[in-house]
Amino acid sequence: MIKWIIAAEILFWIVILAGLFARYVLHQKRLSIVLFLLTPLIDLALIALTVVDLRSGAVATTAHGISVIYIGVSIAYGKKMIAWADEKFQTYILKKASTKKLLYGIEKGLYELKMWGRHVLAYAIGSAIFWLMITFLNANSTEALFNVWRIWSLALLIDGGISLSYLLFPKKIASK
Repeated sequence: MIKWIIAAEILFWIVILAGLFARYVLHQKRLSIVLFLLTPLIDLALIALTVVDLRSGAVATTAHGISVIYIGVSIAYGKKMIAWADEKFQTYILKKASTKKLLYGIEKGLYELKMWGRHVLAYAIGSAIFWLMITFLNANSTEALFNVWRIWSLALLIDGGISLSYLLFPKKIASK
């Protein structure tokens, strides 16, 4: 299963890079949109592979749990990841100046809380998938899935604390 997760992640980034190449180098905007639209299909394929693997009698492992996290994160952050890759592609490949604004103070804190909100969304999606798998797939053992979910729950709380700290202790502009 871990091989499929790695393959899905690699394929995700290959499709993103191909989309950016099509858009900026080949000037084929429609092709780039088609390539970007393939990313959710990669997620669906990973869900299908996970379900088939567990339905065929495989013992639920940490890898199955990681595939669920991958799916939740990919759905919640997908557009943001593409925008990030787009900005990096333009900066490093096309040699355009970065337009990214550095954030400080309350603005930075609000941004971090917004990003934590995406994490909460990824967690909600992943949790729904976890519980559907645990409840309906009749996997041989679901302890590994439950343990991955518990660790992710802890990571979500820690991320929330760190995100909140940016509001409580705002980042200041560095002195020269």
